[in-house]
Amino acid sequence: MNIRNLLLILLLITYFTGISQSKNDILLTIDAKPVYSSEFKQVFNKNLDLVIDESQKNVDGYLDLFIDYKLKITEAYAQNLDKNKRYIKEFEKYEDQLSKKYIYDKRTVSQLLDEAYERGKEEINADHILVLVNFNDLPKDTLIAYNKIKIAYDKAVNGEDFETLVVNYSEEPGAKNSKGKLGYFTVFQMVYPFETSAYNTRVGEVSKITRTDFGYHIIKINDRRVKKPKINVSHIMVFTNKDKKVENPEERINELYAMIMQGESFENVAKQFSEDFSTGKKGGQLKTFGPGDLRAPQFEKAAYSIKNGGDILPPVKSSFGWHIIRLNEKFTVPTFEQQKPELENKINSGARANMVTQAVNNKIIEKYGYKEGVSYSPYFNTYLTDSIYKKKWEYTPVVSNETLFTIGNKKVNYDDFAIYIRDNQRFMKRYSDKNVLLLEMYSNFKNETIKNYYKERLEIENEDYAMIINEYRNGLLVYDVMKNNIWQVAKLDSIGLKQYYEDTKGDNMWKERVDADIISSTNEVSAKKAQELLNKGMEITKIKELLNTDGKVNVIITSGIYEVDQNELPEGIEIKVGVSEIYKRDSYSVVVNVKEVIPPVIKEFINVRGIVLSNYQIEIEKRWMKSLRDKYKVEIKKKSLKKIKKELDQ
Repeated sequence: MNIRNLLLILLLITYFTGISQSKNDILLTIDAKPVYSSEFKQVFNKNLDLVIDESQKNVDGYLDLFIDYKLKITEAYAQNLDKNKRYIKEFEKYEDQLSKKYIYDKRTVSQLLDEAYERGKEEINADHILVLVNFNDLPKDTLIAYNKIKIAYDKAVNGEDFETLVVNYSEEPGAKNSKGKLGYFTVFQMVYPFETSAYNTRVGEVSKITRTDFGYHIIKINDRRVKKPKINVSHIMVFTNKDKKVENPEERINELYAMIMQGESFENVAKQFSEDFSTGKKGGQLKTFGPGDLRAPQFEKAAYSIKNGGDILPPVKSSFGWHIIRLNEKFTVPTFEQQKPELENKINSGARANMVTQAVNNKIIEKYGYKEGVSYSPYFNTYLTDSIYKKKWEYTPVVSNETLFTIGNKKVNYDDFAIYIRDNQRFMKRYSDKNVLLLEMYSNFKNETIKNYYKERLEIENEDYAMIINEYRNGLLVYDVMKNNIWQVAKLDSIGLKQYYEDTKGDNMWKERVDADIISSTNEVSAKKAQELLNKGMEITKIKELLNTDGKVNVIITSGIYEVDQNELPEGIEIKVGVSEIYKRDSYSVVVNVKEVIPPVIKEFINVRGIVLSNYQIEIEKRWMKSLRDKYKVEIKKKSLKKIKKELDQ
């Protein structure tokens, strides 16, 4: 996605609707449709500080941005993007999240928050046995599974070896190898019923039989421990992947570790040599993390093994490369108030959300009123054909359109439910029993209908909500219309992209470059010695062998091709073939052996494709916006514009 275009979206995303527009001046019309002054003033005042182009920081300049934004919205509706299924799904997801903030069941959420916080203080180590039960299994099949887990449970509580029971009874894939071992876990890492059962069971005991969507479980608790707090570390990294810059990564990391042990600053070594450039420029410091936050278990284990702040661990290897790790700080466990936002987000987006949804629906029912009607079961058991099992059921209008229930002033009937089944059958699980299928579908339909009724009323009754939801609606539409008409067009137009590269390749040049060996040392004497040896024509590998002796690293050598202004080269270096003078960089002395000076040349297409694509998108956008201005008649009301300029002191 073009960054400039994304910025435009962010700048103009606000679409003001909170003020009664009938009382405001019309600033402009697009095909006779009014756009009000209040809307423009709102976005202008809100976003002016974010505008990069100085020419757009006045009313006239910003008006062009604003008109472009409104034209994009207009075109999005013209292309029926508001009817796109992906758009509808994404919008409804946001709408659902936002609406929850306006009708909140504090009691239920508070109970779940307290529970999650307390559980999060501990990690549990457990083994388990699983007997599989499909969500739609018939009662007789469920009973067979239950009887099997009951036998395992009885033997477990009577002291039989749990690992043996796992091998004999567990149907979990790989159970014979894993022996049912789960390792340590904490809150939100297991499905909610499983988590609850585990936390309600003491160490050394076996849980009660627990049902989840996977089947029946029994859980043996091996250990409980206080959850480790977050830590902050710094690291120096040398990659081991195919794109590695260093010939021998293990040798290089050991050299860097030796330098630190010799007294060199950890931060300086990180800035100079770490290949994790994002942290290297900050002296190697990583963001604070806790157990499970990183995708590098070897790194995490090593980091947590450091006992004291300031201690440095010898080089360790992860799946990404070699690391030198220093512990900066061990933190205490965050307070409830500190954790609350994160916990609340997880509660509203995970399995616990169903409990919150039910509580919220109960409040909606209490607010607007609810009345049951005729049961769906007798009619739909016959009306729904067996094709539903294959998700190929074809809807026919309901003959007897009875009322299922009433929410507020809205009657919900049989036909509404039938249409819901038609539209949602492809998303449902594969059922083998119609009663189970209908029960699940009706429950979802009822909850969704109640929720949608509330959201419809909310947009009418609450101006704040209406404004925010409209902002998001228009933001999605702008994104989609630009994706379809600019970004995707550019990406798929390989011929046009190549031609654009040919037309503009003078803009994509390698700067002057050098093929060079860079020798760095914290010891100026060593740097001078290296300089002397280079002037004598000694090979770089020989220099390294000569100066790094007795396990002491006196010089670090890096070779490669660099643009003249790259950070690897000393600032102010004279670009010419030969051995440079000695430059100071932080605490380092640096000497460079320039083997070749490479003049500026045009970059190959493969090397600049990303930049060319971004610029091509900008060009396509210019053409597209011109076509929109030709397509839609934009009329600016001069009197209103003059009034706005006066109000904004322009």
